[in-house]
Amino acid sequence: MPSLLRRGVGAHPVFPPLERVQSERIACTAPAAYGLHRTRWDCRSLQQVVVARAVGGAIHDTTIARILAGARLHPHRRRYWKTATIDEPFVTSAANVVWRYERVEWLYARGELVLGLDEKPHRQGLVRRVPTQPMQQGHMARRECEDTRHGTVTFLVALNVDDGTRWGCCLEANDHAPVLQAVSPLVRRYPRARRRHLLLDHGSSPIAYDTHAYFARHPRLRVCYTPPHARWLTQAELLLRGFSDKYLVRFDPQSRQPFIDHLNASGHEYNQRFARPFDWSWTCRDLYAWARKKGTSICTKTYATIH
Repeated sequence: MPSLLRRGVGAHPVFPPLERVQSERIACTAPAAYGLHRTRWDCRSLQQVVVARAVGGAIHDTTIARILAGARLHPHRRRYWKTATIDEPFVTSAANVVWRYERVEWLYARGELVLGLDEKPHRQGLVRRVPTQPMQQGHMARRECEDTRHGTVTFLVALNVDDGTRWGCCLEANDHAPVLQAVSPLVRRYPRARRRHLLLDHGSSPIAYDTHAYFARHPRLRVCYTPPHARWLTQAELLLRGFSDKYLVRFDPQSRQPFIDHLNASGHEYNQRFARPFDWSWTCRDLYAWARKKGTSICTKTYATIH
């Protein structure tokens, strides 16, 4: 059985390279492969398996920690991702969106508006059981951790991509009927527009049959859907994140109706203080280069055909 070597008194033990690699391989394997029911490793459990399999003889869990740090292995961490299939339909849908972002000023000069729609569904109206203590000199603001719920609100927002202004309304439910009731005044909101380009995601309401039928009855509407798992292409989604940070964080409504009133009243202030077009620099050329970098064979399209 190999033993740990020391280079000098007080020095950290040196783990032989072969045993080090075997320990790293164990760390990259699920604990179930070694008869354990736990779902992730820690240094102590990994040290026990390393010793039991006679990989390195007597070894301390701090040595295991140094081995993991040296190999940049982090068993206690993980990262989420959304699986997006970068195929030709994905790139075609994404290019239709990026094409409009790339030419938003040109379209506006022709009397065509680019509007992005997105909703924040089931936003809870929470009030703290004890009033929030305001910030004072030397003390940060303090909030009660327990809260009382006052129902949910679905907030629909429409973004004018050309100037960054927004329009929003609260829906009674997150289905196609309330969404269409909100889109109807939005269509009448810009009577001089020769055409309106609506950018929508693949939510259940935008892709419903009645929603498609409504859009088909309005020839001046051009509807464009972002690909699945590509909400980062929706500028209205980015607007909702910034709006939530400024107007919903630390807001404690006393009931559902004040929550709705607050959402409706904040639109004018947001447009006056914060509305500006997004600095969108990603072009169709960048999109195709990114798709090719992902290793997917994408048919090259001329930009003139993407509309």
